[in-house]
Amino acid sequence: MSTAGTVRALQRVIVSVAASDGAGVKLRRSLGQSPYTRLDPFLMLDEFSSFDANDYIAGFPAHPHRGFETVTYLLDGHMLHEDHLGNRGDLKSGAVQWMSAGRGIVHSEMPQQEQGRMRGFQLWINLPAREKMKPAGYRDIDPAEIPVIALRGGGRAKLIAGTLQSEGRSVAGPIQGLATDPLYADVELPAGAAFTQPLGSERNAFIYVFEGSASIGAGDTARALATHSAGVLGAGDRVEVQAGADGARFLLLAGRPLGEPVVQHGPFVMNTREEIEQAIRDYQSGALTRAGD
Repeated sequence: MSTAGTVRALQRVIVSVAASDGAGVKLRRSLGQSPYTRLDPFLMLDEFSSFDANDYIAGFPAHPHRGFETVTYLLDGHMLHEDHLGNRGDLKSGAVQWMSAGRGIVHSEMPQQEQGRMRGFQLWINLPAREKMKPAGYRDIDPAEIPVIALRGGGRAKLIAGTLQSEGRSVAGPIQGLATDPLYADVELPAGAAFTQPLGSERNAFIYVFEGSASIGAGDTARALATHSAGVLGAGDRVEVQAGADGARFLLLAGRPLGEPVVQHGPFVMNTREEIEQAIRDYQSGALTRAGD
């Protein structure tokens, strides 16, 4: 399927690198390897996948955040979330947790299994300056709440946030109305199948391939994107992806850029160094998690 307009080309490739986080969880990091591998408003994307419990069993013990949102999408496994607000939630295969750290939250994400595959993603999305000090909150999204859209050629898309066009109609995901207007879709294509989607240049966008391979763009300008790589898209009106010989499964992520300064110190993301220093003091004093301070 093709529509009028300009196809967004593959502009830059960010190959993921092996890393670890939390108490030693092994993962692959694409966006967020350094300040130069961000894509406004996206700060970081981690992929974790292992059948070996030694790679994930230590989990992510209690740690703070301020100034951005974390999105955990669990493909396989079982994690338990707990935070200082008293929230407690089970994240199981196919589920999503969308958390806004706002002014401050201390939480943990710990595996609830000692064997089997643990696989998923954590995405960090920046908050605009006006929302960085809002109260923390989160939403657990059950797999049943996530629309599954049948695509031409036998593919399918799971839509976590934003809107996709399918067969002349708009399909909305459970997350809507955020300042960055995010689109978050998990797209799976059989070998040789194509995916076309309107996506205007008012939002920055990238594709992360985690199974198979794909070519991004149209005609002679299409470029290959290998597994475990993030492909930053250039300007245009739509996205075109064609799966390789082994099919492809990828995340399509887009968001409205904030155009604001980003100053990060570990789990704190603010607009100035002074705000970072205040966040550190607030965490050390306990004020980060006290309402109204």
